[in-house]
Amino acid sequence: MITSVHNDTIKKIIKLKQKKYREETNLFLVEGYHLVEEARAHQCIKKIITTLDEEFEEETLYVSSDVMKKLAFTQTPQPIMAICQKESSNQDIILGKRYLLLDRVQDPGNVGTMIRTALALGIDQVIMSQDCVDLYNDKVIRATQGGLFQMNICIMDLKEAIIDLKSQGVEVYGTCLQNASSIHTYEKKEKMAFVMGNEGQGVSQEILQQCDHLVYIPIESIESLNVSIAAAITMYHFQ
Repeated sequence: MITSVHNDTIKKIIKLKQKKYREETNLFLVEGYHLVEEARAHQCIKKIITTLDEEFEEETLYVSSDVMKKLAFTQTPQPIMAICQKESSNQDIILGKRYLLLDRVQDPGNVGTMIRTALALGIDQVIMSQDCVDLYNDKVIRATQGGLFQMNICIMDLKEAIIDLKSQGVEVYGTCLQNASSIHTYEKKEKMAFVMGNEGQGVSQEILQQCDHLVYIPIESIESLNVSIAAAITMYHFQ
């Protein structure tokens, strides 16, 4: 059992909390029983980290409670974490009927919630711009509630993605408040993609110019909705 937070192995694991080191190693951390089980089902666990006195099928690192507190992301950590292998870089758009595109979305809770909701509402692929928050940020992972391991997620230039989608006969709907039509204006199409934008700035103008249609959600009393709520309504409406 490792009891010192100054142990070299522990220091290396702590570095995985940084995006730079996750990218260098292609590894990331998950915390808690549920996410470890999801990672196990996805067969991407490299090592279990635990304070529990039991055996696991994977290579296991046994640590003290103090060390676990240092490694964990939460104030009251569960007694198990895992070091996981990232999926090989995926920049391919799959053949499907429903897509969710994220343009520069920065809040990890929003991104994680949209991935989880997209999975629930039958979206075939989530396509993130390269300047979104890191997919393997711990808050993103927790907000997906395991959806990270089940949803097909592609990180690429959205301009290229839209060109590719259009070539497959997918109609692209950009969400915005200016020069847009109500989502009730449009009927469901066989192939649709929905673009959601940055929390403060919305979808960029150059991306909107590529979209086939611009849509908004009719609301009262307030100017706009949280992006993850807007995404959920849009995906559900055109389910």
